[in-house]
Amino acid sequence: MVSFSHTDTGTPEQRWQEAGIAKLPALEPEAIPCRGGRLVLVAAHPDDESLGAAGLIQATLAAGADVVVLLCTAGEASHPQSPTHTPQDLARIRLQEFDAVMGGLASDAAHAADAIDSGDAADTADAGDPAGSGNLSWTFLDLPDGKISEHTAELDAGLAAALAGAENAVIAATYREDGHTDHEEVGLAAQRAASAQGAGLLEFPIWYWLWAAPEQSESWRSWRSLALPAPAAAAKARALAAHVSQTAPLSDAPGDEALLSPGFLQYFGRPAEIFRWTPARDTARPNGAGTAAKVFDLLYRRKSDPWAYLSSWYEQRKRAVTMASLPREHYGRALEAGCSIGVLTAEVADKCGQLTAVDASSVALERAKARLANRSNVELVRAELPDGWPADSRQGLDLVLVSEVGYFLRARELRALMRRSQEALNPGGHLLLCHWLHPIEGWELDGETVHAIAREVTSWEVVVVHRERDFLLEILECPGGTRD
Repeated sequence: MVSFSHTDTGTPEQRWQEAGIAKLPALEPEAIPCRGGRLVLVAAHPDDESLGAAGLIQATLAAGADVVVLLCTAGEASHPQSPTHTPQDLARIRLQEFDAVMGGLASDAAHAADAIDSGDAADTADAGDPAGSGNLSWTFLDLPDGKISEHTAELDAGLAAALAGAENAVIAATYREDGHTDHEEVGLAAQRAASAQGAGLLEFPIWYWLWAAPEQSESWRSWRSLALPAPAAAAKARALAAHVSQTAPLSDAPGDEALLSPGFLQYFGRPAEIFRWTPARDTARPNGAGTAAKVFDLLYRRKSDPWAYLSSWYEQRKRAVTMASLPREHYGRALEAGCSIGVLTAEVADKCGQLTAVDASSVALERAKARLANRSNVELVRAELPDGWPADSRQGLDLVLVSEVGYFLRARELRALMRRSQEALNPGGHLLLCHWLHPIEGWELDGETVHAIAREVTSWEVVVVHRERDFLLEILECPGGTRD
């Protein structure tokens, strides 16, 4: 988790502008639900919706779709040192502000629709379908501010209820790498729901703009921009102004300072809102184990090292983290799922008595064979997992590695792979998972979902966790062993 304070100066908005934040491509039209659709927006605290997505709410209502807002907490912990307001006072005030904002956004959308109906709007010619605002409603989940991570079941249930019956749904939530624990938990819950429902996912950064720097990671360059017409920009400004307890001091006393400073609000005065967009997966016919051989043979024929395993510092460092994370110095028998061209395989082999390395691509395995020619303890197997799990590795393993391969399976295939791992590992054995945390286009799953499914299927203790902005590494331990 990133360490920062709202009092930090942070990254000036000018630096984001100079880096090209205003030149991001436009948000795809399908990211905004059309008439009959539904946007489910999850806000960790009152004001998240106004800071990151008031324009999105307006655009969705204008398209005739409904908006359901889930408010997780009352934001009662916003001023922990306040000498004049208790958490109960803040909860009451902030919920009143939030209710006013919801009413204002709905009213603004209705007025905009009336203007189009009467021909008063400047863009009447481009109105398309008959005007009419969708409905805006909101539900308060009443979770404790700062402790959403302890109440994910309630959050998941709230999302499921909000999505029930929706055929054309998009979920919007705070960015799952925003640096604030509540924001990230909301983002992760939204991702889980989007994957389960086959819905598109929009993530809006809030505190990220403060603590991150444009050159720190290039991932933001793949995000999308939703332009705000003048009426939507005005509605957003009114919504932000209504959160008086956050934009103005509660009093002149120390501890009652404004939480959202003018400098911070500059990020949200842009003529556009910025989103990380993950399209809905085609759950009917996604890529999976059955297409892996064809897809990856073609990929490896086009490029000998498609993920730059040999030249990328990111890949080199990730391998070092992987090896350093192993709880044991040596393992007897191991299996690596998705060994690719054998770069990680070579390092793992040094720690194992016998290693079976499996991949669906015969082209990749030919390159791995050349790289591992002097490794007598490595057996290379071409197979499509989970069904092709080698018969002689179905039990007696001490280590199973599933690194950067879990999201190339369908959910049911991944669950089967996890069950195979459970059956194969000895008591005290380890299941290592390591996956990229950014969108994986063309496949049903992403890294977060892979790890969530592994934990769900096995119910094993997670003995090692290493999370970075770009990847997550976890090691799960088969119960029943003795600690070294």
